Amino acid sequence: MNLIITSAGRRNHLIDCFRTDATSLGISLRVLAADYHPESSPACLQADARFAVPHCSDPEFVPRLVEICRENDVSLLVPTIDPELLVLSQHQKDFATIGTRVAVSTPEVVALCQDKQATAACLAAAGIMTPKTVSLAAYLQDPTQLRTLVVAKPKNGSASFGIVRPKDPRELSGLDPERYIVQELWQGREFTVNVFFDRAGVLRCAVPHERLEVRAGEVSKGVTRHVPMLEDAARKLSSALPGAFGPLCFQAILAESGEAAVFEVNARFGGGFPLAHRAGAHFSRWLLEDAGGLPLSANNDWKAGVTMLRYDAAVFLEA
Repeated sequence: MNLIITSAGRRNHLIDCFRTDATSLGISLRVLAADYHPESSPACLQADARFAVPHCSDPEFVPRLVEICRENDVSLLVPTIDPELLVLSQHQKDFATIGTRVAVSTPEVVALCQDKQATAACLAAAGIMTPKTVSLAAYLQDPTQLRTLVVAKPKNGSASFGIVRPKDPRELSGLDPERYIVQELWQGREFTVNVFFDRAGVLRCAVPHERLEVRAGEVSKGVTRHVPMLEDAARKLSSALPGAFGPLCFQAILAESGEAAVFEVNARFGGGFPLAHRAGAHFSRWLLEDAGGLPLSANNDWKAGVTMLRYDAAVFLEA
């Protein structure tokens, strides 16, 4: 089986997860990796083959990927970053015609997850606790509608870019009111919940891990924990997101009061997925099974108390 990971960047551990699971399935897996600058991507250098592709906003992005998948008989395409999700979801049929499955949800689910204000409304409608969220324009007109501590975020942002934690509403007056939303700031223990949905949109696995330390928006130290309130939120999420497929993740805060609030949903592999994989949640195996027409072994049998401590590694190139 041939697999391609797009925007591969530094996702070496994700490649390792797929290779480990392919071996356990008896599949001879060839891993391809695509990136804007593959020659400077550690994951691309670890892959069996690497390819340069245009930026995902370029009209040639999808045609180039389709060409690569056709020429290399790719069975499964795995996207990894938010900006590429919608365009790949919208072109799933283009890949399906050449026999390539894309590990992505429907365009409706992707678009919802990429709009933080719409996400908050969807979560609240599904009975999931979420911070009160308003547009920046509405907040500046009446800051009293939210409690004192707030956080401002780009409406369609990712990876913690552009987040502002103001001490005074006036500090937000220079931000673009069309691009930003404002949320009540919850404080407590930070969690990510990695979830997996099958082709029917049924939730098959939900693994919370506590984010003990975060670097550049990605967990560097974490531990898996059973948190009934968050696992219940995952079950409610399945009814709120018809069309969800494969790996998704959501961020949550567990307050000292015992209440939990979900404040963001990502329609892709979470950066801390290798921790869930180590704990027994083999999302990568289940995607290989789906792409290969094998019986799906997805389950919710994972271990709590598994800790991940990340460190930097290096790839060396000779001139």
